[in-house]
Amino acid sequence: MGDVIPFARSRRRRERAEGRSLCRNGFHRWAPEGETRFDVRKGRLVSVFRCQRCGLERRSLT
Repeated sequence: MGDVIPFARSRRRRERAEGRSLCRNGFHRWAPEGETRFDVRKGRLVSVFRCQRCGLERRSLT
């Protein structure tokens, strides 16, 4: 009989895909990005948030 080679899943693939399905379904992990900015047109402060998993950016008026 031949030798049996164990099949192991790739760690790199698992680490890369970790958390991506959450972001695809709308469950982002928002974190504030730097300081708040001032929007000249609206006259308000603007907070910038970036998702820690996928890098998507979101802005909100404060």
